[in-house]
Amino acid sequence: MLLYHGSTQIIKHPIYHGGKRNNDYGYGFYTTENIELAKEWACSDNSDGIVNIYDLDLTDLSVLNLNSSDYCILNWLALLTRYRSYWQNNSISEVAKKYLQDHFFIDPEEYDIVIGYRADDSYFSFAQDFISNTISYRKLSEAMHLGKLGEQIVLKSERAHNKIKYIDSVTALSTEYYIKKRQRDLAARKEYRDHKASTDLTSDIFMLDIMREEMKQDDVRLR
Repeated sequence: MLLYHGSTQIIKHPIYHGGKRNNDYGYGFYTTENIELAKEWACSDNSDGIVNIYDLDLTDLSVLNLNSSDYCILNWLALLTRYRSYWQNNSISEVAKKYLQDHFFIDPEEYDIVIGYRADDSYFSFAQDFISNTISYRKLSEAMHLGKLGEQIVLKSERAHNKIKYIDSVTALSTEYYIKKRQRDLAARKEYRDHKASTDLTSDIFMLDIMREEMKQDDVRLR
């Protein structure tokens, strides 16, 4: 697997258990298969960045792919509620976070690799709206495809870090890629506002419905 990591520096040897705990999936080395997205992430502070290029040997590594048919978007959301530090603190949100962690949390520390969405600021705000019971499960699921966010591949274990090989690095210019990142975010937010204002369906499921009806991982309504 060819992977890219957006940064402010060249990283030839990713550090195991490095990074920040309050990233989407906790400690780990966050990468993508999309070099254009990596360039945007490298310029997120509106300064030129570096995209590091790696080859990862997946042989014998355990992979948690949250975007596979075995899981639903609530598994991803349960991880965010565990690791991301800022959430709205109204009473529904607090109860919802606990429910998601009790019934949909999958421990990423048991895997070598985690694959899933990247919660950029706009997407994190979409997730907060769902947790607060503002939008339905259907609208959250559809919102995650706005702006073509793509997947991130996260190295979680020491074994995974031992199987990644640095190849090269390229420069990402902020004059091009910070603008692209901003445009992507603004486009996603505009689509989301239009989407959010659309009429709800009578069959739509909200966070309160999930808790009241005690929906679990295998509930067909969540597929």
